[in-house]
Amino acid sequence: MTRHADVPCWLSVGDLADEHGQYEAVPAPLYWIKGNNEGFDAIADGSLPENCRFLANGTLRDVEGLRIAGLGGTFAPSWYDTEPAELPHPRKASARATALADKRRHYVRAEVDACTRLRGVDVFLTHEAPRPFRIGRIDAGKTQISEILTAMQPRLHLFGHHHRFSEGARQGVTSVGLDLVSRSYLIIDSATLAYERQSL
Repeated sequence: MTRHADVPCWLSVGDLADEHGQYEAVPAPLYWIKGNNEGFDAIADGSLPENCRFLANGTLRDVEGLRIAGLGGTFAPSWYDTEPAELPHPRKASARATALADKRRHYVRAEVDACTRLRGVDVFLTHEAPRPFRIGRIDAGKTQISEILTAMQPRLHLFGHHHRFSEGARQGVTSVGLDLVSRSYLIIDSATLAYERQSL
């Protein structure tokens, strides 16, 4: 979760829904991309609280003078070549099982391609990390995110999913992994995109 220092709005890299797929009302505009744990039906039908402003994959939005784009969801090789509208979302016996079966939790090639064509992006939000992103001996980063950063060259990249704070440069772009919001968040200067981490 991030907050602009001089603008009353927040940005998030996903996983905002509660265990029932519902969203809390928030006091200031919150722009966010999907994580892998969302209320995908609420997103699809637009039944979100007033200040919850969903950013669809591969789109660009002007937010208080900043150009924000995102790629939400996780990578699943078996679903990557599916069209977004064709991702299945079956109903299961429990809310948790239904959420896990919902393939809308993934991004697909068409959305990645749309992101690579975007230019003039100030802040790029992704749920997945770029490569390399080491967790022990494993590189948990995704090639598609690195390819987008190479093509897009945003001024700042923020990602989540792994819920651990990290800082680095990927493809010549400052890339920051966000912590759990219960542990820390960033305050970003909207003019310079300099950021400061606030621990809780």
